[in-house]
Amino acid sequence: MSKIKITAELADGFADILTEDALSFLEALTRSFTPRVAELLDARETRQQAIDEGDMPGFLADTADIRSADWRVCEAPPDLRDRRVEITGPTDRKMIINALNSGANVFMADCEDSLTPTWNNVIRGQINLRDAVDGSIALEANGKQYALNDETATLIVRPRGWHLPEKHLLLDGQPVPGALVDFGLYLFHNAAELEKRGTGPYFYLPKLESHREARLWSDVFRFAEAEGVVEPDRIRVTVLIETILAAFEMDEILFELKDYIVGLNCGRWDYIFSFIKKFRRYPAFVLPDRAEVSMTTHFLRSYSQLVIKTCHRRAAWAIGGMAAQIPIKGDPDANELAIGRVKADKEREVTDGHDGTWVAHPGLVPIARDIFDTHMPGPNQLDRQRDDLEVSGDDLLQVPKGKITEGGLRDNIRVAVQYMAAWLDGNGCVPLNHLMEDAATAEISRAQLWQWTHHATGILDEGRNITPELFQTMLAEEITALRASLGDAAFDAIPYERAARLLEQITLDDEFVPFLTLVAYEEID
Repeated sequence: MSKIKITAELADGFADILTEDALSFLEALTRSFTPRVAELLDARETRQQAIDEGDMPGFLADTADIRSADWRVCEAPPDLRDRRVEITGPTDRKMIINALNSGANVFMADCEDSLTPTWNNVIRGQINLRDAVDGSIALEANGKQYALNDETATLIVRPRGWHLPEKHLLLDGQPVPGALVDFGLYLFHNAAELEKRGTGPYFYLPKLESHREARLWSDVFRFAEAEGVVEPDRIRVTVLIETILAAFEMDEILFELKDYIVGLNCGRWDYIFSFIKKFRRYPAFVLPDRAEVSMTTHFLRSYSQLVIKTCHRRAAWAIGGMAAQIPIKGDPDANELAIGRVKADKEREVTDGHDGTWVAHPGLVPIARDIFDTHMPGPNQLDRQRDDLEVSGDDLLQVPKGKITEGGLRDNIRVAVQYMAAWLDGNGCVPLNHLMEDAATAEISRAQLWQWTHHATGILDEGRNITPELFQTMLAEEITALRASLGDAAFDAIPYERAARLLEQITLDDEFVPFLTLVAYEEID
């Protein structure tokens, strides 16, 4: 009998996911790998301390032989060979149906940045994924019927990162790592059915900071195979390169996972957040307004192109980043401007050599597809080796120039408060200012607020220093304005005040909070 203790209620259908056999597998995973998870999280802190003391990241000397050697990753299965358009979203039932029906090649069902990990969201998400895999998923809402089309996108699941616990499942009094919960339950319940349907258990792996963390995932996969939960050579993964440290270890990450990995993805928003976080002690690394830190800036363009070059040398797919824009109804001019930004972004990606891209809204699928169809007639661009490209460590660390404006400061406050309030209310994916905000984009906003208030280089373009007092004044003004715009009833229905207090706390704290979701997780059920 499993020794995992469930500390929350089992709603209707939850027992079908949390079966004795599933919990026994989860217990085996947890006992085998939790000590290494803890060790690697400690290593992150040690590396951060070294960076704080002046040891800047670079390409690793002791793995130079891996980077210079000729080797390739494993073969991609047929349904992962054309990935020109991928759509992402949380494991909400309606979202899953609409995303799988969207016309995209791939749907990444997200258990991470776009999902608030309430107990209900986590387990209900597993129910929804199971029903999607066996084709039974359906929904009646607002007088509409939702069901799967005959042709649907290939399903990939993103589990939580190594840093996030699952407090509702305890083993020996300690939370089970959220990554193992999301991975283990999905694999246990769906591996056989996926095999029957001619596909497989595919995963997106987030937040890796080193090849040692990739090695841990590889060992987890081998363990699952040895346990008989999944047949060998069925698991396939794509890794999000969304930390500055991982950018220096792309070859090594591919190598550690070479029996399972088929691609890398440019997780651009988390990457920007990571850039701020890792160099938070350096005044010279203060970034301008979030809106000015685009993929055309040198450090981001360099990283994106390095992903392409590294992937194609190893016969792996290079997937471009997320277009956060969403269609704007009722304002044709604003919509045209937003769509123009999406088109320019996707044209840059495909002409640089990316094999696919991400969108956050079904309405953007045909736009992205048309651009990739025009410039990429085949299923991918693996033949474009980009031998013409050289990317140095200095390229990856070049700080973009630009202004810090009062508008940018207030935008960051508004986004951080509104997103955090929605997250605390159970919604991890929120449309704000015609952009689809998730934890990654909100992290940029709150990280910039910390950075600007803690450095003398945090100066508005009109000359004012961004002091803690100025931040607090603007925070209070924005909360007052938000209440006025929403009305008391709507404002009080969502925990905006609690979000504002949390934002103030993590902004003014002398120590930078590594993830806002870790702090906020303590406040949800």
